[in-house]
Amino acid sequence: MAPPEYPPSELEAGKISLPELGKMLEIKTEEKNVFLKKIFSVGAPIIAIAFAELLIFSGRIKEAAMTYTLLLIILSLSIIVSKKLEIRKIYQALILLPILRMVNLSMPIFFESSLYTFVFIYVPMTIPATIISVHQKIPRESKGDLLKKMKIYLPFSILTGLIFAELENLFIQTSPLIPDLSLFNLLRLTIIMIFVIGLTEEFIFRGIIQTRLEEFLGPAGSILLASLLFGLMHSSYGTPYEMAYTFLAGGVLGYFFYRTKSLALVVMIHGFINIFLFGLIPYLGPGLGLI
Repeated sequence: MAPPEYPPSELEAGKISLPELGKMLEIKTEEKNVFLKKIFSVGAPIIAIAFAELLIFSGRIKEAAMTYTLLLIILSLSIIVSKKLEIRKIYQALILLPILRMVNLSMPIFFESSLYTFVFIYVPMTIPATIISVHQKIPRESKGDLLKKMKIYLPFSILTGLIFAELENLFIQTSPLIPDLSLFNLLRLTIIMIFVIGLTEEFIFRGIIQTRLEEFLGPAGSILLASLLFGLMHSSYGTPYEMAYTFLAGGVLGYFFYRTKSLALVVMIHGFINIFLFGLIPYLGPGLGLI
C-alpha cells in the first residue's frame, strides 16, 4: 500500500519524524525497483522479437530463425525456473510469437504460397494458444451477450473493415488470393480470413497477450505493447509503412477489445479488413469501384 501523502507544512511543523520520512522514501524506492523489474521482464523478450523481425525485414531469414530459436529456448526455460506466476504467464503468452514465426517461416519450404497456406500456418497455432488460454483461465465472452450484440457488431465490423482496408491499400498493393469474385471463392476467402487468420491472430494478440499485459502493466501499456508486437510481426511485407499502419490498426483493435471485452468484434473487423484487401479491392479497385 502506498504511504499517505503529507503536505509540506506538516513536515515543516515537525509532525512527521525522520524515521517515518525514511520509511516513506524506502517504500517509494521499492515501488520504483518493482516497476523497473516489470519493464525489464517484459521488455527483454519484446526487444528480442523486434530484433528478429528487423532481421526478417532486412532479408536475413536464417539469422532471424536462429534468433527466434534461441528466444524460444530462453522463454521455455524462464517459464520453468521463474518463481513469479505473473512472469510465467507473460512468457507463456509471448512464447506464441516465436512459435508463430517459426511455423510461418517453414511453410514456403513445403507449400506454394496460396490462400490455403494460411490454413497450414494458423490452424496449428490454435493448439498452443488454446492450451495457454485454458491454463491461464483467460475469460471468455458470453454467447448470449454476443448474439444480442451481433446486429451491431456485424455492420460495424464490415464498415470498419472497409475503412481500414482502404487505408492499408494505400501502403501495400496486394494481389488477390482468389481467382475471381464467384460466390464460392468469396465464401472460402471469408471463412479463412475470419475463422482462421482473424480468429487466430486476435486470439493471440488481443485475447492472450493484451489480456496478460493488462494485468501486468495496465490498459494503456497492454494496448501499446500488444499493438507494437502486432506491427512488428508484419515485417515480412518489407515496408516500414505497413508496419507502422498495422501498429496503429492494432492499437484501434486493442482499444475496441479493451472497451468491449469482445474477441468476436475484433476478429470480425480483422477478417473483413483482409476480405476487402485480398479479395474485393484488387478486383473492384479503391472504393470498391463506386468512387
